[in-house]
Amino acid sequence: MSAATVTGSDLFLEPRHETLAARVEGFVRERLAPAHIDDEAPGAALRLLNLLAQGGILDHVVTAPYGGTADPLDLRAICVVREALAHASGLADALFVMQGLGSHPLLLGGSEALKSEFLPGLRTGEQAAAIAITEPGAGSDLGAVATTARRDGNDYVLDGHKQFISNAGFATFYALLARTGDAAEGRHALTYFLVEDDRPGLATSPQRLLSPHPVGEVRLDGCRVPASHRLGAEGSGFDLSLRTLNFFRASVGAAAVGFAARALAESLAHAAGRHQFGQAIAEFQGVQHYLADMATQIDASRLLVLQAAAAQDRGEGRPELASMAKLFATEAAGRVADLAVQIHGGAGLVAGSTVERIYREVRALRIYEGTSEIQRNVIARELLRR
Repeated sequence: MSAATVTGSDLFLEPRHETLAARVEGFVRERLAPAHIDDEAPGAALRLLNLLAQGGILDHVVTAPYGGTADPLDLRAICVVREALAHASGLADALFVMQGLGSHPLLLGGSEALKSEFLPGLRTGEQAAAIAITEPGAGSDLGAVATTARRDGNDYVLDGHKQFISNAGFATFYALLARTGDAAEGRHALTYFLVEDDRPGLATSPQRLLSPHPVGEVRLDGCRVPASHRLGAEGSGFDLSLRTLNFFRASVGAAAVGFAARALAESLAHAAGRHQFGQAIAEFQGVQHYLADMATQIDASRLLVLQAAAAQDRGEGRPELASMAKLFATEAAGRVADLAVQIHGGAGLVAGSTVERIYREVRALRIYEGTSEIQRNVIARELLRR
């Protein structure tokens, strides 16, 4: 991404967003890239988180009362940051957004004492947040959450099993969704709790996915947390989940744009430098058509993302816009990454190459924070309500 690229979308952005885009690009160029942090190296996540904190990047996922930059959060700013970070590093993007996503139930439902204790540390990197929703039997269907929270005096006792939790084993606290009522009550008996990583009865184990991010399982066996760590009223968990996911959903599309734009940049450079049959492959019409399709899908994705983010920042209740942005941008990123590998040929299959990494990174975007199928459901539901 470049500041010039973002300026082309100024229908939805303000000058401060363009300034931010340039600043984040400077951070990537002057601090992130020269650090040469290997995502798969031990300690990479902590090094990146500290770098993001030192560069003031994490300020954009913390509200102003707790040391951040805006109140309420500025989704367009978050999207601008995510596009720039994803262009450079999938892990940096994931760490950035998890500070906001993992703490959002706390921001929405936590007591002032709890927010004052945990939120300021997010921007400094002293705290690392995670949101623990998914279980072996509960993914898209939140009503199937089986982890239980039983009231016992001034505490709740939690038992259950979460999986595919970003930052598991790395987070200092989890916004964890549990059942505080009967299974028959479904989504109406869900409640969030803030659970610190060092609570007795909480254990984590890593899960290795396509991309080398800290993801894992969280097991709770008689894990006792104070009632003051409940986020919102009992039974408010489903609503808090929707409010959290709906807010950040468009930003997944922004990350997709960043990955896709990097894939296009790599493809343009490769097509210009790779010669076959006596000419650069960029001279072949077939390759030119690939590049044209890639650029068109990236720009269309960016506009959908910024439209949805601008609507959110205006306080408009338009969940279909966020779903359209996530659906189109993440699906487009998959197509762009595939074309990038095709343009690179055998070089695109080399493990660790930029386009091979992007190919793996973008696949998860169509699943987490609501699958493409769920986004289609949301869009259709909103259309039929009109």
